[in-house]
Amino acid sequence: MALFLSAEGTLMSSRARSIPWLALLFLSPTLVGLAVFRIVPIVWAFALSFTRWQIFDKPRWVGFDNYLHILTSPSAAKVFLNTAWFAAIYVPGSIVLALVLAVLLNNGLRISAFFRGAFFLPYITATVAVALVWKWIFSTKFGILNNLLAWFGVSEPPAWLADPMWSLPAVAIVAIWKDSGFFMLMLLAGLQTIDPIIYEAARIDGAGRLRQFFEITVPLLSRSLFFVLILAVIRSTQTFELTYSLTGGGPNGASTTLAFFIYENAFVHFQMGYASALAYLLCFAVGLVTLINFYVRKRWVHE
Repeated sequence: MALFLSAEGTLMSSRARSIPWLALLFLSPTLVGLAVFRIVPIVWAFALSFTRWQIFDKPRWVGFDNYLHILTSPSAAKVFLNTAWFAAIYVPGSIVLALVLAVLLNNGLRISAFFRGAFFLPYITATVAVALVWKWIFSTKFGILNNLLAWFGVSEPPAWLADPMWSLPAVAIVAIWKDSGFFMLMLLAGLQTIDPIIYEAARIDGAGRLRQFFEITVPLLSRSLFFVLILAVIRSTQTFELTYSLTGGGPNGASTTLAFFIYENAFVHFQMGYASALAYLLCFAVGLVTLINFYVRKRWVHE
């Protein structure tokens, strides 16, 4: 009996030793893909950010020249301002719209399921298709929006995508329309975790709907709102497809944001070192904003 137990223990220990190798074997395709398509490009881009490389020439070490050029370049400053302006429109706009939709659809009606799918549909629709539809809506002469404004008495509606004042807000409006359905589902999931008894007690105490929203819904939804805020901030710095399809960064760079500027320098002007430095500055800026959000979250997020 002791011999049998000893043999069984030896067999189990040998199996336990072989499990990590077996797990690594099954994980190896994912690990190799992560290393080749994620880790290596990140490290390579960081090294390139200290070089001047025109793709067809050999990389030449320039140290911090790319970063200094970005920090002193008027065109780069304009791009950073455009990105901040876009984020200032997109982040609160998408969160407010998503919150309103989530509150309206947080009920047991069967038709709510249809509207949830309808509002989420733009998020999974191809960005180019969305841009083509909105280019027609924003058309100066034949667009629905300007015709509607003219019907309301606006004599000179703006040339949305051709006017430097309106091109960036127009791209932000489309981005809000496209992404708010995704944020709506996240907030809706948070709303459904709130106990209805709390609202019932508030109604008994005489609280109206508006007071219930600001004193019950918003505090209890603060964790979901914080998560959506972080995602919205990150998304606001990644706008490329809409900018490329709607305005091409124009007119005169008025709608060029940082992600599109990186694309232009990398694949139009072939300045890979400069584009890599821009990408790392973008990463640093997003990380800094995220850290600030995590620092101030204790003041408004209710655990």
